[in-house]
Amino acid sequence: MQYSQTHLRSRPISAGHLRAFEAVARHLNFRAAAEEMALTQSAVSRQIQSLEEEVGVGLFLRHTRAVELTSAGAQLLLAVQQSLPRIDGAVRQIRQSAGRKSVSLTTFASFASMWLIPRLEAFQRDNPDIDIRIDASDVAMDLEMADVDIALRYGPASTMPPGAVRLFGETLTPVASPWLIKSSPPIRKPADIVSFTLIEAGDAHRSHLEWLTWRRWFETAGLTRAQPPRWLYFNYAYQMVQAALTGQGLVLARSSLIAESLANGDLVEVLPQHRMDSPMAYWLLVGPRSAQRPEIKAFRDWLQTQAAVTRETIGEVPDPDTVDFID
Repeated sequence: MQYSQTHLRSRPISAGHLRAFEAVARHLNFRAAAEEMALTQSAVSRQIQSLEEEVGVGLFLRHTRAVELTSAGAQLLLAVQQSLPRIDGAVRQIRQSAGRKSVSLTTFASFASMWLIPRLEAFQRDNPDIDIRIDASDVAMDLEMADVDIALRYGPASTMPPGAVRLFGETLTPVASPWLIKSSPPIRKPADIVSFTLIEAGDAHRSHLEWLTWRRWFETAGLTRAQPPRWLYFNYAYQMVQAALTGQGLVLARSSLIAESLANGDLVEVLPQHRMDSPMAYWLLVGPRSAQRPEIKAFRDWLQTQAAVTRETIGEVPDPDTVDFID
């Protein structure tokens, strides 16, 4: 049936009506839907009628023994089936976390995979009553607006807001798996690297990460026309390092993200005397609404302790604790 424009309303549609609609659409039977929802069949019928008045068109074709969806009903069902489970999941999460301490943080995927997550078990072991939620995304969130407590960011000092705490910097260095080095001709000078497959970010030449490229490293070494036999491109730093770990080539890696792999021998620097300085650093930002919560302070302190270990591992001097805050 088609309703007149006078039946259309602008107020939000009742969630109860949508649940009744979803149940009827799933069963294609008002009685079965009513039994599932512990309501009378007439109550479910009234909810569907009210929903149709709200939407402005009929959602079901009513037959003697069954009903079927109209095209408008099928369109609405698709949206409802996507939305209601997400709402229910959010409510479950809120109920589970009610009264519990939690820390939510945002950072980019490679940093989460290569630096944060491998260390996180230690914090969880010492703080079993604190829940951690990580949003790994390359999109920077506004801590004053988003529902996030802490941000771990990457960039030069000039791009960081006031109050950002410098965790550590980095250098770039060519690395490979030890078995690849043992099974290949020795690497004694930059020109020797040209005989290997080189691993690189696929978008490095088209973004602000141009300084991460092998081309820049070769130019620094005086090899402006160097070309390897093969290139291997990936989207993320952790993918590039994984390829190097499995012996697929050499990667120009960020020292701070592979410090443990170097320390335990999973990766080796092939030309440690040819490290290249990076203008980038890793930063800690705490949301203004979260800064005074005890669990946020505990996690912030733990992050800074872990950062100090990384600075020591990569040999970063002077200690940037003296210039932690940007004025």
